[in-house]
Amino acid sequence: MLQRFVKSSLLTLQDFTYLLIAAFRVAFSPPHYWVDLLTQMDIIGVGSLPIVLLTGLFTGAILAAQTYREMQSFGEVTLMGEAVAIAAVRELGPVLTALMVAGRSSSGIASELGSMLVTEQVDAMRALGTDPVRKLVTPRLYATLLTLPLLTILADFTALIGGWMVSSLIAHLTGTQYWTKAYQSLDYHDLTQGLIKPVFFAVVVSSVGCYCGLTTTGGTEGVGRSTTRAVVMASVWILMLDLLITQFLIGIHFS
Repeated sequence: MLQRFVKSSLLTLQDFTYLLIAAFRVAFSPPHYWVDLLTQMDIIGVGSLPIVLLTGLFTGAILAAQTYREMQSFGEVTLMGEAVAIAAVRELGPVLTALMVAGRSSSGIASELGSMLVTEQVDAMRALGTDPVRKLVTPRLYATLLTLPLLTILADFTALIGGWMVSSLIAHLTGTQYWTKAYQSLDYHDLTQGLIKPVFFAVVVSSVGCYCGLTTTGGTEGVGRSTTRAVVMASVWILMLDLLITQFLIGIHFS
C-alpha cells in the first residue's frame, strides 16, 4: 500500500514537472497565442480583482482591530500602522491573495481543461496539429505570472487602507500618524519578500490547475474531482512554499 502510494506520488511529480518545463520552453518559440494570453489575463487578473480587494481590506481591518488591545496595553497605539504594514506586505498580502486566486482560478482552469479533455477537444487539437501545452497551458501560466504580483500590490494597499480606517475609528489616530509609521516600517527586504513570493505562487496556481485539468479521468464526475484536487493541491503548495521562501529570505537577510 505504502509502496503504491509513493510510486504514484513520484509519477505525479514527474508528470507535473514535465508539464511545467514544457510550458516554459514553448514560450520561446512560435507560434505565440497573444489573444489567449490577454484573455486569460482578463479572466485571472481582472476577474479576481474584487475578491482580492475585499480580502485585503478586511485583512487590514482585522489586523488593526486585533493589535489595538495589545498596543493599548503598552501605550503604543501609534505603532498600529507599523504592525499592519509589516504583516500585510511580508506575509498576509501575498499568501491570502494567492489562496483567493487559487480558489477562483485554479478551480476554473481545472474545470475548463478537464471538460475539454473529457469531451475530446484536446484530442481534436492534437489531430489538427496544435500543441495543447502551447495553446492551453502557457497562456494561463504567463497570465498568472503577470497578474498575481499586481494583485498582491493592490491587496497590500487595500490592507493598509483597512487598517487605517479601523485605527482612526477605535484608536483615533490621524492619517499622518498611521501612514508615517506604516511607511517608515517598510524597508527593501520587506518589499522584496512581498514581491518574490507571488511569482512562485503564480506558477503553482496556474500549473496545478492545468495539470489537474489535463489529467482528468472518469468523465464529467472526474471534472468535479479534478477541480477539488486543484484547489487543495494549490493551497497546500502555496503554504509550503511560503514557509520555504520565508526561511530562505530570512537566512539571507541575517547572514
